[in-house]
Amino acid sequence: MARKFAKVTPKQLLAHPANFLALGAGSGLAPVAPGTFGTVAAIPLAMLMPSNLAIYALIVLATFVVGVWLCDTCANNLRVHDHPAIVWDEWVGYLITMFAVPKSLWFLALGFVLFRIFDVLKPWPIGLADKRVSGGLGIMVDDVIAGIFAAISMQIIIFTLSYFGVPLETFSVSKYF
Repeated sequence: MARKFAKVTPKQLLAHPANFLALGAGSGLAPVAPGTFGTVAAIPLAMLMPSNLAIYALIVLATFVVGVWLCDTCANNLRVHDHPAIVWDEWVGYLITMFAVPKSLWFLALGFVLFRIFDVLKPWPIGLADKRVSGGLGIMVDDVIAGIFAAISMQIIIFTLSYFGVPLETFSVSKYF
């Protein structure tokens, strides 16, 4: 049975910069499926990420480290560990999913679906981490692992497409605009 959480108000969103960021600039305040809305809000961020993989990785690492503090601070401010409205972890998980993936609408959507599947179903060890790790790190770690699983899945799909001679340009955004 799903736990009931108090609704986060716009006043709480703006009460502290950590709240604003951890709550996904308001995307986590969606009345239903805040994690899904938070992940949708991460799509433009993924599109803006650099193509240089070393810089991309450094940005993701920085967002993870900052996210541990942001999520912990926000959870303490809200007095609820891992409130569903905290979606910074979804942002980081989705950015991990999209590491070394072509920026096309098709791949962005596929990454979104795969990340949400792993984040919602929480197969081992995601569910274990979600239950056993607390604080800001606990809020972040299950989404990081879900992002890693989704990223591996994306790379398998990209490899398979390439192996069968399907050019990745087939999925290019510019092809449709």
